[in-house]
Amino acid sequence: MNNSYSLLIPILLPVVSGLLLYALKGKNINRSIRGGFVILISMITAGVVIYLSSVGEAGITLFWLTKDIPIRFYLDGMGMFFAILTSLMWVVSAIYQMEYLKHEKNEERYHLFFFLALAALLGICFSGNLVTMYLFYELMTLSTFGFVIHTLTKEAIKATFKYLFYSMGGAFLALAGIFYLSPYVTSYTFTPGGVLNQSLVEGKEAGLLVVVFLMIIGFGCKAGSFPLHGWLPVAHPVAPAPASALMSGNVTKMGVLAIIRLIYYIVGDDFIRGTWVQYAFLGITLLTILMGSMMAYKEQGLKRRLAYSSVSQVSYILFGVAVLDATALSGALLHVVFHSIVKNLLFLTAGAIIYKTGKKKVSELIGIGKQQPITMWCFTLASVTLIGIPPTSAFLSKWYLAEGSLNAPIGSISYIGPIVLLVSALLTAGYLITITMKAFFPGADYDYSTHKNMEPNKLMTVPMMILALAAVLLGMFPNYLLSVVAKLSSTLFG
Repeated sequence: MNNSYSLLIPILLPVVSGLLLYALKGKNINRSIRGGFVILISMITAGVVIYLSSVGEAGITLFWLTKDIPIRFYLDGMGMFFAILTSLMWVVSAIYQMEYLKHEKNEERYHLFFFLALAALLGICFSGNLVTMYLFYELMTLSTFGFVIHTLTKEAIKATFKYLFYSMGGAFLALAGIFYLSPYVTSYTFTPGGVLNQSLVEGKEAGLLVVVFLMIIGFGCKAGSFPLHGWLPVAHPVAPAPASALMSGNVTKMGVLAIIRLIYYIVGDDFIRGTWVQYAFLGITLLTILMGSMMAYKEQGLKRRLAYSSVSQVSYILFGVAVLDATALSGALLHVVFHSIVKNLLFLTAGAIIYKTGKKKVSELIGIGKQQPITMWCFTLASVTLIGIPPTSAFLSKWYLAEGSLNAPIGSISYIGPIVLLVSALLTAGYLITITMKAFFPGADYDYSTHKNMEPNKLMTVPMMILALAAVLLGMFPNYLLSVVAKLSSTLFG
């Protein structure tokens, strides 16, 4: 297999497969065959991505958008890190949705957007320059809006318009920044340390810093970062549960990847280190962490509570990126993996509850641990992990984030950061563990006589159990993952 052209397979295969399934709509294809095909293509795509991780760096230019800007794919460690995570979560979702989508209409349309979104996300991961990444970033919005609007209810349509409005606003800031940077970069190619032409930048730093900050805000929209976070708690609850899982666990990570590419591969971390941009970025991340946690604590809708939780937790990652320290960046990359696993799991457990009981409010979940013990044990393990209780995985990422913050020369934020992380962890316990307690310990007066087993079948429980095990085991046996993130950090910090 030609390593360069093989980069196109994980992007083209899902697109062709999604279009094929949609073209066969109404042909009375057995539902099990269609679901099996979705699983197979997802697994093949993930297999190719994992294969590519073993072949080293490779690149291919498709065509030239202008004489200076190629549409180019390039395989490097950072992109591969996000690509492997994305493709594996798509496999888990493909298995889970085979049962879940029984109570949804328009499965063919869902599968079309499911595959188009996978292709768009992998296109972002494999992009070799800023312009290519931006194009796929826009395609991601156009493909994932299908998740939000899927049910075609009034609420879903309203949420879709809000999602598109925020996404286009964020994309506009990013695109305007790309145009502004054009005279000051040697190319748009992702290069560790950045590509700014220092001789041209001299004397123009003030304007460029404003542009970089606005681009961070723009790309931060998909990551659910303040002030463009408003779409997330509206869009996630109306989407089908497996789609909510992917949007929270993986689509948000594309915002993180875009900011990493901008700071570390285009302008260079030294350009913003110690400037107002770094401190403003740090302030926004800490504000978002606290705000998201407090909103989640107040929220009574289960999926909205989990959505606000994502607003908070993804900003843990952005905080690690903003510290501009190797240890903190390692913590951020670890949290990319752990949050993706945990948030996929939490939304899948929410989907299992809704699918079998129709209950959507936290207040309705009293005693549900007796009816859905596997589901709620998975929910509990995910909750404990997200809080950061050892030996679960997120303890490790939060430790690295705190250590990196304390060691970085960022003034009082060195200490404020870990304090905010601790307060957020306590709030996380408040809005997640309380659900577990009421689910398993409803009280002596609770009536069990009407209870019956309402656990979903293995197509839904097995993916949840796999993610629950991963959340715990990656914290107990982290050495390989630690070596991976340490290597990625070392390429950026030397």
